Amino acid sequence: MSNLYVTEPATNGKVIVDTTAGEIEVELWGKEAPKAVRNFLQLAMEGYYDGVIFHRIVPGFIIQTGDPTGTGTGGDSIYGEPFQDETHGRLRFNRRGLMGMANRGKRNTNTSQFFFTLDRADELTNKHTLFGRIQGDTIYNIGQLDIDEEERPKRQVLESAATG
Repeated sequence: MSNLYVTEPATNGKVIVDTTAGEIEVELWGKEAPKAVRNFLQLAMEGYYDGVIFHRIVPGFIIQTGDPTGTGTGGDSIYGEPFQDETHGRLRFNRRGLMGMANRGKRNTNTSQFFFTLDRADELTNKHTLFGRIQGDTIYNIGQLDIDEEERPKRQVLESAATG
């Protein structure tokens, strides 16, 4: 089998997500997922994510944020409605440290919520838009926080800004 299908493409943009647990450096795949990247960047530049909590932690799987209500049910997109998934043959949730769009449990329902993988998550491939990868260990520290029975962290971690 050719490595073409398991090699990640080059990134073409970087952003720092500043949290109360530390900085998360994200490299974005704007060519492969232009709608998701544009949505994320524009919302970040407008301050949409300021003060938003990481509302869901599933140990060994994902940490999720991007809902200004903090409930996991809210969110908006810059397009005025949920936007379509952007899946790409070269992008797979095959390792930890990847950034994807969270949806409402069905395809093409992307808004502002996103997640970071804490481990390989093959079950997300072709079901969620993968649009970035991270550098550093901050997400793993967040992923080790104590959680309640609803997968909510007992200590809140706030997203305070995203800068280029």
